[in-house]
Amino acid sequence: MRPLEDVRIIAVEQYGAGPFGSVHLADLGAEVIKIEDPRVGGDVGRYVPPYNEGEDSLFFEAFNRGKRSLSLDLGTEEGRAVFEDLVRVSDAVYSNLRGDVPAKMRITYDDLKHLNPAIVCCSLTGFGMSGPRRSEPGYDYVLQGLAGWMDVTGEPEGPPTKSGLSMVDYSGGFVAAISLLAGLHAARRDGVGMDCDVSLYDTAIGLLTYPAAWHLNEGFVPARTRHSAHPSLVPFQAFEARDGWLVVGCAKEKFWQRLTEVVGHPEWAADPRFATFADRRNNQDVLLPLLEEIFRRRTVAEWLPPLYAASIPCGPINDVATALTEEHTLARDLVVETEHPVWGTVRQVASPVRVGNERPAYRRAPRRNEDVDHVTRELLRYDDEKVAALAKAGAFGASAAGTSAAGTSAAGASA
Repeated sequence: MRPLEDVRIIAVEQYGAGPFGSVHLADLGAEVIKIEDPRVGGDVGRYVPPYNEGEDSLFFEAFNRGKRSLSLDLGTEEGRAVFEDLVRVSDAVYSNLRGDVPAKMRITYDDLKHLNPAIVCCSLTGFGMSGPRRSEPGYDYVLQGLAGWMDVTGEPEGPPTKSGLSMVDYSGGFVAAISLLAGLHAARRDGVGMDCDVSLYDTAIGLLTYPAAWHLNEGFVPARTRHSAHPSLVPFQAFEARDGWLVVGCAKEKFWQRLTEVVGHPEWAADPRFATFADRRNNQDVLLPLLEEIFRRRTVAEWLPPLYAASIPCGPINDVATALTEEHTLARDLVVETEHPVWGTVRQVASPVRVGNERPAYRRAPRRNEDVDHVTRELLRYDDEKVAALAKAGAFGASAAGTSAAGTSAAGASA
């Protein structure tokens, strides 16, 4: 069995942060049942361009592989009844909504504990379920600005800069997954579930780590650094070579001493201006121009072998295409394939979460409402008459009324 094969999660989620957290749980074997609102065409991620065809997008594939999909209108009495039956046979309810919405939708622990005392309700929201911003929508770009990330990213004379990736969303997803697993462990130990109040804002502030500690205790003011330099270790930054860029870092004194040999100036190791971390930091205006001029003399490919040979932390600054074809990327099985009825063979990056020695098995993301039969008949043991009555009442969406819910994909307004 895979590590989480005995875990069932009801996921009221959409778009990026929430699905990113649960996709790793699905990769580990959890049954993640994705609840999609038929009134709005399901998860908005299904329609993200540029690579989308109808309700199928490569964006959605990247965040939802291995999950199941159920179209369910939680605004109807019948849809709510199906949801509550699912809570009775599940381990967790996982959501990513605005902070005030879980209570309005009645998906918190207090709302559901009478159905299943051990249920874990993990809510990943923009700003949390308390505080003055709880009712605000939270998006990665906004959070990177609010939490100070953009103020410390980019060149000193340039504008505040967002990370090239949605790192608040992705980090928030990981934090939510950790919280859910901790809650699940406690619930199985004690028989009592709980709420997990996780937010993107808390995640972004928490990731300020040591610069925050420096500021809170010593008044340190973080600032953008030239060429992405480390705020205290010199040299540790991007250097421009003759044909591109590379990162070279001296995180220990021994690396600096080796670097002086590689760049042809062994005398710098004993130079009182550069002898220690503090000396190099105090005299970086002298040292860095000297190093920059030296690194521009050769290509990246010419610099890397001697740097690697000296075991100095370093590496090329790759573009995405190169990163995905790196020898180490392929050796670590970080590019995986699934088969899809629209896209054919879909290649994407694997989960970095590794547990045990078995290579994870990957399955494509579900079509909308693809798993209605599995949920209603296999998990909940509904008979044909009950499924038909639920469909007629609109539990699975307006288009399912009067038809068998089995094998359909409830249509709704496109997002």
